Amino acid sequence: MEERPLEKIKQIEDQFVEKIADNMHTYGVTPTVGRVLGIIYMNRRPMTLDELSEETGMSKTRMSQVVREMVDLNIAEKVFEKGVRKDLYNVEQDYYQTFVSLFTSNWQKAIQKNKMFEKKMSAELQAIRENEPINEEMEQKLNALLKETKEWMDYYQWLARLVEFFDSGEVFKHVPKP
Repeated sequence: MEERPLEKIKQIEDQFVEKIADNMHTYGVTPTVGRVLGIIYMNRRPMTLDELSEETGMSKTRMSQVVREMVDLNIAEKVFEKGVRKDLYNVEQDYYQTFVSLFTSNWQKAIQKNKMFEKKMSAELQAIRENEPINEEMEQKLNALLKETKEWMDYYQWLARLVEFFDSGEVFKHVPKP
């Protein structure tokens, strides 16, 4: 008789895990990462790669890749527990902080890539201006591209400030948690 309510509770926990995995897609995260995040979250304690492999049916190698991706996204961390010899991984228990971590880590990567792109484009455009014979039409195109490059970087500098706004927790002063 006691087994039935326990089974129902486990089914509901599994539904939460699947909903978390589904929601992660909205943040640009694979369902596999979302599912592992959900599993650790619903277990409410750090888990080893072996435990996660068993829970998901994935190989330990694949699980290691997934957990590494989660650590890179700042949604999981390796933790120490006295007396436990295997690596343990835990996730943030605060939905809001998980959102902030996903939002900021994805945008930080985009910002970094675009800074490198802007430097490369600016250098190439300046090299053309300094080393090539150019007519008035080419000068106008160069100026237009340099202007576009500056606007591009202004946008990514604004994004960097937005990311900092989220990372600092300042966002919660303007959009408070309930």
